[in-house]
Amino acid sequence: MNVEGRNQSREAIENSKNIDKVIVQDKTGDKVVRELVSLARSKGLRVEFAPKEALDRISQTHHHQGIITIVSDFEYTPLDDILKEDGRKFLVLLDKISDPHNLGSILRSAECAGVSAVVIPSRNSVLVNETVIRTSAGATSHVKVCKVNNLNDAIKQIKNANIFVYATDMNGKSMYETNLKGNIAIIIGSEGDGVSALTKKLADEVIKIPMKGKLNSLNASVAAGIVMFEVLRQGE
Repeated sequence: MNVEGRNQSREAIENSKNIDKVIVQDKTGDKVVRELVSLARSKGLRVEFAPKEALDRISQTHHHQGIITIVSDFEYTPLDDILKEDGRKFLVLLDKISDPHNLGSILRSAECAGVSAVVIPSRNSVLVNETVIRTSAGATSHVKVCKVNNLNDAIKQIKNANIFVYATDMNGKSMYETNLKGNIAIIIGSEGDGVSALTKKLADEVIKIPMKGKLNSLNASVAAGIVMFEVLRQGE
């Protein structure tokens, strides 16, 4: 897996987990890239230099900025581990989010909002890839992501751990009139279909973001961010 770009590579190098090597554009005059080379070497990481054409060939985002960090497959966190942790639980569950840019943006907001973990299903959903990592602006190095075989089974497991589960839907109760404190999980659905009917039935309550415009839906990552920061606001 490629982690491309200066900011994303910095996060990966500082985290220094599962890194195979760092490939840097030969004879680069970029001060930030040179600093990243020093940082990588200080952590004992393998650094290779290659011409720009070589980086262009292996780049998947086409925005490598002179540095590509090669890492092993993204390391997901088992949901069991999250549920066993001490302290308040704040989970975000994603139902059929297929756009990697949406997932990356959600992870970025989740990291800023203090989310314990983001839970995604292994099927009918985008997984963490190079585009997700880039869009997250480094958040994938900090926020925990759980990949589960079946989202509905995961919801049952989460409820058994005494975590209150909310689904988001335009026909729900206003989130501003809902107590979002304590151990909670928020389900965010896809833009096209929203939260699946069965998944919605498994939730303890359905909430909505009040809107005044003529459109009846928001971009999934925008909606997720609004809800997450309302949870953060209520918890302060």
